[in-house]
Amino acid sequence: MKNYINGTWSDSTTGRTFANLNPANSSDVIGMFPLSSADDVAAAVAAASAAFRAWRLMPAPKRGDILRKAGDIFTRRKDELAAIMTREMGKTLQETKGDIQEAIDTAYYAATETRRLFGYTAPSEMDNKMNMSFRMPIGVCGIITAWNFPIAVPSWKILPALAAGNTVVFKPSDDSPHSANIFAEILEEAGLPKGVFNVVHGQAEAGSALVEHPDVKVIGFTGSTATGNAIAARCGALNKKVSLEMGGKNAQIVMPDADMDLALTGVLWGAFGTTGQRCTATSRLILHTDIHDAFVEELKRQATAIVLGNGLTNSAAQVGPVINQRQLDKVLSYIDIGKSEATCVLGGERDTTGDNANGYFVKPTIFVDVERTDRIFQEEIFGPVLSVVRATSFEHALELANDSAYGLSSSIYTRDVNAAFTAIRDIEAGITYINAPTIGAEAHMPFGGVKGTGNGHREGGWTVFDIFTEWKTVYVDFSGKLQRAQIDNY
Repeated sequence: MKNYINGTWSDSTTGRTFANLNPANSSDVIGMFPLSSADDVAAAVAAASAAFRAWRLMPAPKRGDILRKAGDIFTRRKDELAAIMTREMGKTLQETKGDIQEAIDTAYYAATETRRLFGYTAPSEMDNKMNMSFRMPIGVCGIITAWNFPIAVPSWKILPALAAGNTVVFKPSDDSPHSANIFAEILEEAGLPKGVFNVVHGQAEAGSALVEHPDVKVIGFTGSTATGNAIAARCGALNKKVSLEMGGKNAQIVMPDADMDLALTGVLWGAFGTTGQRCTATSRLILHTDIHDAFVEELKRQATAIVLGNGLTNSAAQVGPVINQRQLDKVLSYIDIGKSEATCVLGGERDTTGDNANGYFVKPTIFVDVERTDRIFQEEIFGPVLSVVRATSFEHALELANDSAYGLSSSIYTRDVNAAFTAIRDIEAGITYINAPTIGAEAHMPFGGVKGTGNGHREGGWTVFDIFTEWKTVYVDFSGKLQRAQIDNY
């Protein structure tokens, strides 16, 4: 496997590689990928900088035509790409097909938005003068993403960036590099000119070089809070625009008047879908004391029936593995912490039975008697671990939900419209679901969070273009004389 720079597949100048392993079967080596250096990044940035000169001048709707073709190709290759993604990051085929569908939706949406990159006109305070504003492309965008959505999340950044007239250097996660190469193949087939989109594989060295490069004008990042904060600090020092999508510790509230069957299916999907490896995963369940005990018993019963397995070889599998040995160790260490803080009523261990013996499988785990000061209540685990806490009132439930350093997603199950709208107003999160789990974002709506989750930007929908464009204000004075603004003309 190779890097993709200026329309050419090439090895790293380092000659070094890293192995991409199947997390459901660690003996399955998917391929060896370049362990790239700052020199490789510099070559990709040079190609993107050169391509930017012509790409920014292509009429935006014509750029949209290319993105629309990309959506068609993603559709045609959906099953093939889903199998590649399941093999390299572990989600079931149903989930990886959904991952690709988000890219398809985003491609079509971004293509449409190339006819809607609206500016504003406004009346001037002076005679015979017109005031206008335009969205302008920024230049080379550095994109760094995580492994858990190896097509969807990159598409949220890459496709709008291209639509706006920017060029891209993409450093994918070293845990899901193959998907990035397919992304490049699809954009190339769609007709994207050479150099407009580039892929550089690697680890921290490549990511750091991309952040540091002076010709990279904006960084779009999805990943851990620690890494995101470090990137933000460097971008601040470099006066470089940066968009951060980081961690979450999302809460689902269930009130006594809720549809309990609906709330149960919601938390099962929110907590254990994608093996809990979503920034929007339901990691805290806040149950009103009146329904707490009965809800927990039924939750345990249904969670026990969840089938773990390799999504490519086990058609019954509902939940796959965690991504790698490092993450397995992290999740198991948090489970040990949880056992010292609260009561584990389900799971709490690795699954090494049958065909799962060579994979990084963790049984769905539920803790009760959790306190708001516990680490498993406060810290992001990124695995199939659910912390259940008891609320004595609606107000207490909101207080518990907001007791977090993060603020990405949230959920409440209730039939009380007043409670629902109060939750919408008072929960400190970028996303709130009513009678639905904390996961399930749609491509045409803003996505992002508050507090430790991000730095104020929103991907998805129309808001993503605020990340990948700059505003230019234009004044046209046709009075034929000097008109002095910003002095006292009154």
